[in-house]
Amino acid sequence: MIRKPFTIPTSIVPGRPLWWAAAAAAAALVVVLSLVLSGNAGSGAASKAARVLGSVATAQSAAQERTGAYASLWLTGNDRTLTERGQDVAADGAEDVRSIECGGGWLAGARVDGQVFLRSSTADAVTGDPKSVRLPECISTEGRDALLADLGVEQAWPAADEAALKAPEGDPGYRPAYHLSPEQRWMNDPQRPFFLDGLWHYYYLYNGDYPEGNGTEWLHATSTDLVHWKNEGVAIQKFRNGLGDIETGSAVVDTEGTAGFGKGAVVAVLTQQHDGVQRQSLFYSTDNGYSFTSYDGNPVMENPGAEHWRDPRIVRDEASHQWLMLLAEGHKIGFYTSTDLKQWTYVSAFARDGLGILECPDFFQMDVDGDPARRTWVLAAGANGAAEGRTTGLAYWTGTWDGKGFTADGDHQWLDAGPDFYAAVTWDDPRLTDGQRKASRHAIGWMNNWAYARDLPTKDWFGAASVVREVRLASDGGRPALVSTPTPALASLEGAPAPVPAGPVQDGAGAVLPVPASGAFKVDLELERPASGTGEARVLLQSGGTTYATIGYDFAGGKAFVVREGDAVAAGKDGARTRAHEYAQVRSAEGKADRNTVRLTAYVDRSSVEVFVEGGRQTLTSLVFPPSGAKDVRLAAEGGAVNVKSGTVTPLASIR
Repeated sequence: MIRKPFTIPTSIVPGRPLWWAAAAAAAALVVVLSLVLSGNAGSGAASKAARVLGSVATAQSAAQERTGAYASLWLTGNDRTLTERGQDVAADGAEDVRSIECGGGWLAGARVDGQVFLRSSTADAVTGDPKSVRLPECISTEGRDALLADLGVEQAWPAADEAALKAPEGDPGYRPAYHLSPEQRWMNDPQRPFFLDGLWHYYYLYNGDYPEGNGTEWLHATSTDLVHWKNEGVAIQKFRNGLGDIETGSAVVDTEGTAGFGKGAVVAVLTQQHDGVQRQSLFYSTDNGYSFTSYDGNPVMENPGAEHWRDPRIVRDEASHQWLMLLAEGHKIGFYTSTDLKQWTYVSAFARDGLGILECPDFFQMDVDGDPARRTWVLAAGANGAAEGRTTGLAYWTGTWDGKGFTADGDHQWLDAGPDFYAAVTWDDPRLTDGQRKASRHAIGWMNNWAYARDLPTKDWFGAASVVREVRLASDGGRPALVSTPTPALASLEGAPAPVPAGPVQDGAGAVLPVPASGAFKVDLELERPASGTGEARVLLQSGGTTYATIGYDFAGGKAFVVREGDAVAAGKDGARTRAHEYAQVRSAEGKADRNTVRLTAYVDRSSVEVFVEGGRQTLTSLVFPPSGAKDVRLAAEGGAVNVKSGTVTPLASIR
């Protein structure tokens, strides 16, 4: 498809009568006058914004007349749908322009001279006050805020609790400050969250009998911001219907009541295992997901004789008016369809060797670079990368879905290069427009690895979840790949940042960074490669004067890496009985070699690090267990001095 550039439109659009151009000009004049009357036109920025947004309104009218629908637009992104379906937009004078649509209306924003102005389909007035803009009924305030974020407006978050920023009075051990962990006993696979009744509802596999007893069930947690979580207790109990324990599956909001339990019922389809046989069962909730009832017709899918037949992922395929299920079936993913979530029909399979036993599949659509014209399907699954010198993680493929089968457009890629990001799930926000939901998603993973999950030195509790991430599908001019960054809501945990002095870091250990005593913080660094030498920047996490983990970036190879050979597990301390060789392996993420500068962000908690390089194009998630002793963090270099252009260390509050 040939893209149209942003230009100043001619006064007459081919095929339009002269009166139409005159009417459009008059409409733009009304907007300018409304700004003057409202007192907003005192600056040139407001007048420029009025002209730009008036041009957007004209293009939206043209799109509606020509195609019967409004269209989306992003000047600095890659969305030109409005110019292709409507007409060119006069964006001169604007630093950025963004417009979203919801079928019944649209909202547009323009950033001019550093200020953002909004206009919608419900009123001609242009305003610099986001709260005063009249939104179409089908665009939520969350959709508006996401548009503002696209235009560079940072959302205001409540200040972090000062008490939660301080070091705890008692020794927390390895208990995370801001990562979700069970109050006691065992957690593993996350179950995809959904939004209902003003809350995010999240479940994870939980074993309240660990280590004495077996079997998992679904423990329920709720949140308003995907950062702070409230424990709601066990929602689906194990060993209650004679079919075994409660394992991984999917919970969906059955908006239209297709399963027969009423509109808005929450329906969970999940694996139960009894005597080694895996079956799929259905549970339903009529109280917004707080408690579930086992369906009388369970199991809804009887095992056909397969050894591996588990982890159903349920997706609504609106284009085909059906429910879609993915099942992990050994070296392949099976696809099934249903109209009622009870009766399922096998339609196809996607098989891949060399990745071990596939688990916890996921399936969703995303727009490459936010461009609706490049909408694609993403198939993901938990996989084993040992054949590639990796460990377990989330592998994924991009491709097409025709209602019956998935066709990949290339080989698999990996979302995270660290050793401890597994069984991950992704989801979108139903409060956003369809285009916004396809531009980015949330993701969360189990921070652990089955190679050593049962041999870690925590006490009374076992397992944690990663921070929630924002995931996009970006091409950077090449093959589309998932990139991820921490959810912006983590800013609600931030205390006052302390600066990292700019300047060169010579070979060897450098200055001690100003980290808080709480053990929970974020390190942001902009680093510059040395004029000569190989050039590695290193952040040394130390305890008792010994480096237990290293976060680094190799400029020559373009690799970010994490080393943890000195921590309590790798060294066999604190009673750890792990496979030390597997645990101590250096994990690295490939990137572009020969960068002159790189941005590195590390979220450090009391037993983990999550590293994001260059806007999440490289990520590494890793457990770390510091041995006893006083903690500090140092900045170091290897193979030539590395220059710190800027940096901060920001304390993060506890969510417990």
